[in-house]
Amino acid sequence: VRSKTGRVYGNLMSLLTVMKGLPLSYSKDLQEDKEPLFDSLKTIDGCLRITGGVIDTLEFNTGRMEAVFDDTVFATDIADYLTEKGMPFRKAHEVAGRLVKWSVENGTGMSEIPMETFRKHSELFSDDVKKLFNLHASTDRRSIAGGTGKKALEEQTKRAKILLSDEDISSDTFKKD
Repeated sequence: VRSKTGRVYGNLMSLLTVMKGLPLSYSKDLQEDKEPLFDSLKTIDGCLRITGGVIDTLEFNTGRMEAVFDDTVFATDIADYLTEKGMPFRKAHEVAGRLVKWSVENGTGMSEIPMETFRKHSELFSDDVKKLFNLHASTDRRSIAGGTGKKALEEQTKRAKILLSDEDISSDTFKKD
């Protein structure tokens, strides 16, 4: 499905090129719009059918997902932590990157970095940095519209179900929070 995007984009470019080259009124050039249009419709229909089947039968092995989890994803949490303590994000990003590098070079997870190593990289680190290394807490910290937090995901799921249902959609259903 992902690779079909290139085909559809190609068809779009073809249509845009035909349309750009038109004079002020109808031209026989529009005979060339049918093939990419119908090909795109057929391609998208097939992709939607396949995706629907995948979603309907999808099962997540969350235990396995957590078992192979790489905690370098907490680098963003580290950068956010330092930013909240007053460090400019650009610098916080750099410090987080150095800590990721340190953990990889030393064969340890981010959560296992000693406090003295954290403090060597920035004096802003205190013992509370260890609270960052919790997968569920990390996603919940991003509980904003469109974020990964549990409440945000529940709201997005609710809105998607309404959108995909036959119910009437009120104008306030999709207002920004």
